[in-house]
Amino acid sequence: MASKATIHKAQLQIADMDRHYYADHSLTVARHPSETDERMMVRLLAFSRHATESLAFGRGLSTDDEPDLWVKDLTGAIEHWIQLGQPDEKDIRKACGRARQVTLYTYSGHGAALWWEQHHTKLAALPNLSVIDVDTASVQALAELAARSMSLNCTIQDGMLWLASPEQSVEVTLSERQRAK
Repeated sequence: MASKATIHKAQLQIADMDRHYYADHSLTVARHPSETDERMMVRLLAFSRHATESLAFGRGLSTDDEPDLWVKDLTGAIEHWIQLGQPDEKDIRKACGRARQVTLYTYSGHGAALWWEQHHTKLAALPNLSVIDVDTASVQALAELAARSMSLNCTIQDGMLWLASPEQSVEVTLSERQRAK
């Protein structure tokens, strides 16, 4: 029998001074059995950075044709496709063809750097793709915030991002590898 997803609840309060977005979100995060705390927390980080009322989680790791997060317009067209990890170049091209904007978050340190070195030339040809790397130390610190029930505050100001629980705060270091044109 296959293992079921573990359900995590997050009360996320966002103060994004760069975008003038201030909101509270009650999130239910289904964590696939093969997903680590690190990956789940990077998903919450990505949600925090791109939060809108219409941002939604995809169906998860077992679904190939959906991103980790996305924004659709009222017609069902994909406005923003947000993916984590190091997907195949073919999958990134497909996403860029389906969505107006694509953001990819890499987060596995040296592995992500090697992946980028291998693919950056071809990915540079995709004008609607942004690639952001999350520092390994930040990812590890974010994983320490993971719990079945979380109360998190996210503050974004002048390109800096902090994610905090009542017990601790994490300053997240992001590196922009490629910016959409």
